[in-house]
Amino acid sequence: MSICSHIKAKGKPEYTTLHAHLEHVVCVAERVAEAFGFSVDIAKKGAILHDIGKASPIFQERLKPDFQWHDRVKPFRHEIASLFFLSLFPEDIHPQLIEMVIAHHKPVKNDVRDKGLLDLDENYDDVFKLHAQRWDEWSKEALEIIGSFGISTRAISLNEAEVNYHNALNYVKNSLSQQGYSEWKGLLMASDHFASAMVDSTIEQTQKLFKHPNLDFFERKHKLYPLSLISAESTKKHTIVVASTGAGKTDYLFRRCQSRVFYTLPFQASINAMYKRVANDLLSTNPDLDIRVLHSSSAIVKRNGTQEERMLQGLVGSSIKILTPHQIAGILFGTRGFEATILDLKGNDVILDEIHTYTEISRAIVIKMVEVLNRLNCRIHIGTATMPTSLYQQIIEMLGKDSVHEVSLPPEELDKFDRHVVYKVESWENAESIIDDGIADNKKILVVCNRVSTSQQIYAYYQEKYPDIPVMLIHSRFKRGDRNTKEQELIGLDDNGNSLRKFNTSDSACIVISTQVVEVSLDISFDLMITEAAPLDALIQRFGRVNRKRTESTIGKYKPVFVIAPPTDRKEALPYDVDILQRSFDVLPHNELLRERDLQQKLDTVFPEVDVMDIETHSIFKRDGRLVIDFLTHRPKSYLLDLLEIDSVSCILDSDIEEYENSNFEQRMMLEIPARYWQLKGFPQCEYGNKPYIVPNHSYSNEFGFDISRAKTKFHTDDNFI
Repeated sequence: MSICSHIKAKGKPEYTTLHAHLEHVVCVAERVAEAFGFSVDIAKKGAILHDIGKASPIFQERLKPDFQWHDRVKPFRHEIASLFFLSLFPEDIHPQLIEMVIAHHKPVKNDVRDKGLLDLDENYDDVFKLHAQRWDEWSKEALEIIGSFGISTRAISLNEAEVNYHNALNYVKNSLSQQGYSEWKGLLMASDHFASAMVDSTIEQTQKLFKHPNLDFFERKHKLYPLSLISAESTKKHTIVVASTGAGKTDYLFRRCQSRVFYTLPFQASINAMYKRVANDLLSTNPDLDIRVLHSSSAIVKRNGTQEERMLQGLVGSSIKILTPHQIAGILFGTRGFEATILDLKGNDVILDEIHTYTEISRAIVIKMVEVLNRLNCRIHIGTATMPTSLYQQIIEMLGKDSVHEVSLPPEELDKFDRHVVYKVESWENAESIIDDGIADNKKILVVCNRVSTSQQIYAYYQEKYPDIPVMLIHSRFKRGDRNTKEQELIGLDDNGNSLRKFNTSDSACIVISTQVVEVSLDISFDLMITEAAPLDALIQRFGRVNRKRTESTIGKYKPVFVIAPPTDRKEALPYDVDILQRSFDVLPHNELLRERDLQQKLDTVFPEVDVMDIETHSIFKRDGRLVIDFLTHRPKSYLLDLLEIDSVSCILDSDIEEYENSNFEQRMMLEIPARYWQLKGFPQCEYGNKPYIVPNHSYSNEFGFDISRAKTKFHTDDNFI
């Protein structure tokens, strides 16, 4: 039975009691401490103390849905009130307890909303007085909760509480001059985040944490997958594999792993598809596998023209985590939660699979990430079909050639992966007859566009032109739940791997209109492709979705890919560089076989020199070994991550607000539509979950997805979405 059940730690929809939440956080903190070699006893005490200030009636009032927020409401930080009980615990562990408690939500200084401990101390004269209101009333209940965890308690006077507050304040002031980060803070944040997400299933889920996966499945061998026949045994720490799509890179990279695995895919990739693939592969040998998938989501809070990016770093301790580099990149810049992410990553295996590193900013971030992961004693395994020699050499130099196990396929093996005849076409108008002929020949056709708006227009056209042929649109601007459904239909398999006879597994003509989301991780094989010109590395990935399935009888059989000439206008070429598009288009053959053995030379022609932008100024990790960030703080945002223009925020529909507010973490994710901050910055925000922006219902359909231009138009009288 929960102690003091009327005292809550969370508002709606869970309304978790404070005692239950502390119980959950204690359970996780003890497990995390054990895994990382921390004192389990100190971790437990910090977990008990971290939220006990929520027993204050001020906090309880503010949890109520009808609480009226206004400018005169003074900031109340439950972390500060928690420190009033510090003297219940041995003095020699006060530093660790303070680090766990005081900054697990806000940096101690320069918080974006001025709510850090030192911000409040500078701006208000009565911080202690505000947080200690009705002390005699609520301190007794707080002590009852603390005592239920086996901690010896006694009455604490208001005087003693104030001494505790000032002792903690002085510790923080003295620590601020230090450069570095607190692992204890990271431990508490990881535990708190886990317990908040899992709620009542926390204790059960904690039992699965920090287990190394059984990767024996990936030892399978088959002559169609030449990498499966190459030994992965090596005393070298890191790995770089360069091989054709379908050669078995994923299996080989997993075979090189020795511990927990962080598997990263490019920003645009379908991490859901890879998650399902790996989970299904390992199910038989890992019945209780803790495998998780992270989406690129964040909450942005605006105040006085500033903004705070809160990156979701995910839950600590999974055996395998599928994610994009965005979630790891936060450690480079010290954004919120970086301490917990560092703890989770340290000493584990990180697979960087098919990362697109050819834009200046993303390339710089990924290279710096390799440097920092190496510093954190991670084993780094890179798999690619599309890496320019210049970039390859830079990575080798960074990791040390003697530390890298290098694997590639010989030319005669590459010849077996020749699969595509390339044709260059002038425009979409020229491509129309190709699609018509493909439909007449009962082909499965994949059309790839560089922009969501283009894909929506082309989908509308072919949906109307071929009403009796299955036509699908898939891009990144769908609700995550809708996109999951579309991906399953596209792949054409049910959850048990049985054919749905749809699209990828169909034996009849169909058309799929897509964007870059099909480039990586979707295991599909179509008969022909029409694609807009893209950088050569991206085109190679796209081509891999045609004639992908290999059998002994299909080796030497080729299928067509049609590439539309790039625009000459720089604005029309976006999101790509017009010069790179033209060079990529120029090196492609026309009406000829694209030979795998020639791809490296073509890549090096398109990307002769890969200059890595210097981001030392932005990174908290310096090349000379220094870590430059004030203790117990984090950076509210990263300018460079903003420049990536990835989907850093999300939105929901007007009609989904109530469901979103009353749903759990996973259910909320399925309602969210990934988007970019600059697109949505003028829209209102929801106050729950990831604080998604709210857009009108008429801007979305489950066929076309989200249309930002419609969202900015108040009324629509037309019947058609496009």
